[in-house]
Amino acid sequence: MYSINLEIFKEIQGMGSASGIISKADLLYIIGDNSGYLNEFNIKSEKLRKIQVLSDSELKGLENIPKPQKPDFEVLCQYADRFYILGSGSTSKRNLMVEFDTKSQQVGTKDLTSVYQKMKVLANINDENFNIEGAIFNGRFWLLFNRGNGNDGKNGIFRILEKDLAKAEKISFTSLKLPNINHVESSFTDAVLVNNDVYFISTAEDTKSTYTDGDILGGFIGSINPESLKLNFSYRIPGLHKFEGISLFRKTASTLEFLLCEDRDTDELKTTVYKLRLSV
Repeated sequence: MYSINLEIFKEIQGMGSASGIISKADLLYIIGDNSGYLNEFNIKSEKLRKIQVLSDSELKGLENIPKPQKPDFEVLCQYADRFYILGSGSTSKRNLMVEFDTKSQQVGTKDLTSVYQKMKVLANINDENFNIEGAIFNGRFWLLFNRGNGNDGKNGIFRILEKDLAKAEKISFTSLKLPNINHVESSFTDAVLVNNDVYFISTAEDTKSTYTDGDILGGFIGSINPESLKLNFSYRIPGLHKFEGISLFRKTASTLEFLLCEDRDTDELKTTVYKLRLSV
């Protein structure tokens, strides 16, 4: 049994719609779902650096890209020195994966349209219910988390037993029931691997659409066994937040500290990063 504490960690000017976060030494990397930049924030100096990951040749600016054109980058995950930024797949314009090498600073892209279509067919998920919001890659296989905020409520995890996500064929899908608030089931918004457990966050949002936002009723943090994909536990997060990114910040024998970022569904270029502490 854990106790849970939530507090503000940092407020960052110059970026908004935060949907994914990675904590790496003294740096925070944050992606927004409507931006063509990966944001690098130095915790000590509080300086913000923008790393361009999209070409602006077909877009009018790379901040606050309009909703119909935005790449909807909902996933920021890491393996070794490489970051992976994934579009949600919720529309045909949201199927891009960006790879960023933190050592060489090189950026590459891949089209996930084909593998996303295979995933939909295998899991019997139509276009209106497909919405990838979290991912984990451990160098051997991928876990991709479908947010069940469509009308079918398809919360579930895709396991992909290959390294090259764009060319994957070995795909399975496991549905998962998540906790609810006022009879509104929460749905996956991100996940991170800590030792041999998956820690996820989920939000109860009063909507039946992967495209249209609804009222936020609250959220949860929980743990899933990565082999059985069964729920270990879940706890309600204090407040009414739409947390969309989670990263491990610090770990001790009795405490796990995570950093969470929040999508406030506004055009304001301001992001608040929270610290969530789970203590035994």
